[in-house]
Amino acid sequence: MSTHLDALERVITDVVAPEATTIDEQGAFPSSAVTALGRAGILGLTTSPDFGGGGGGMRQAAEVVERLAGTCGSTAMVVLMHYAATAAIEAHGPKEIRQATAEGRHLTTLAFSETGSRSQFWSPVSTATADGDSVVLDAAKSWITSGAEADSYLWSSRPLEASTGPMTLWLVPSGADGLTRNTAGFDGVGLRGNGSIPVTATGVRIPVDARLGGDGEGLDVALSTALPYFLVLSAAFSLGVLEAVTAKAGEHLSSTRLEHLGETLIQQPIPRADLARLRLTTDRVRAFLNDTLTALETGRPDAQLRVLQVKAVGAEEAAQGCDLAMKVCGGAAFRKETGIDRHFRDSLAARVMAPTTDALLDFVGRAISGLPLLGPVS
Repeated sequence: MSTHLDALERVITDVVAPEATTIDEQGAFPSSAVTALGRAGILGLTTSPDFGGGGGGMRQAAEVVERLAGTCGSTAMVVLMHYAATAAIEAHGPKEIRQATAEGRHLTTLAFSETGSRSQFWSPVSTATADGDSVVLDAAKSWITSGAEADSYLWSSRPLEASTGPMTLWLVPSGADGLTRNTAGFDGVGLRGNGSIPVTATGVRIPVDARLGGDGEGLDVALSTALPYFLVLSAAFSLGVLEAVTAKAGEHLSSTRLEHLGETLIQQPIPRADLARLRLTTDRVRAFLNDTLTALETGRPDAQLRVLQVKAVGAEEAAQGCDLAMKVCGGAAFRKETGIDRHFRDSLAARVMAPTTDALLDFVGRAISGLPLLGPVS
């Protein structure tokens, strides 16, 4: 096992696993886990070795997210968003933030979803206005994972000049004057401890050099950095959840007896067939995720298509697989002590996190038809 996975397993055993149930029940942000992951080098895994980071790539990040998701979905989502934002910062961000991230002292996240454009993050309605050497941001971000805990946001806005492109990206300190965070907390069906909150910007002033990439180039930057990480790691998240429920369903079927027959549930053909279906579902997602990573690593012509597909595949298979696990384990799955209900609830988030499954299916349909990913179809 590689060094980073050894370190990860220690943090999972010592911190993440013991707190997972409480994080879900209380909707509490996994602060202890995030701190431990930073100290173990996991938050800095994908940053450059030049700054003391791990120098890992998307495959290594996917391994981390998968393992965390099978233990605590909320912690996994916090790390997933951190890795996605870090990809853009590594490509365009300042040295001091990259250094702090490499050292595990900086948690970042994506701030794309807005009240006005909802899940269509590629069409921000928030504004950025030039004012001398500064830029003034005004926005209503609908949900930001780790919103109250992150040190910075990868922030989208309309471009300064309308003709330059659909959006611009900024690196915004979470403590900037004019940011208002909804501290009521997140009370969701699943991922209850991911710290997702609305954040409003009212006259937030940042320097012009806080921009990541050129004005109007934000979508291109996101498509080449943050978005591939987000989509691929979302599939890794779904895979981790599926592996967890497959294991727990197998344990339940093997240990639960039908006393009147003198047999365990796994000795019955219908539960056994359902467990086989669950294993096949999990293996399909793993195979597709691995193929996507290989396509990216080898520069295959279909790499972009695989990236567009992989989150949709993972999200739909995880939702269906976890529903099957609930059925396989029957009444036991409806009791919280099995943990299957928590994984089931966590699995549903991937469907609705932008880009949603429906949006991705449209992108895939456009891509295989030779149409532009965005804009009118002519």
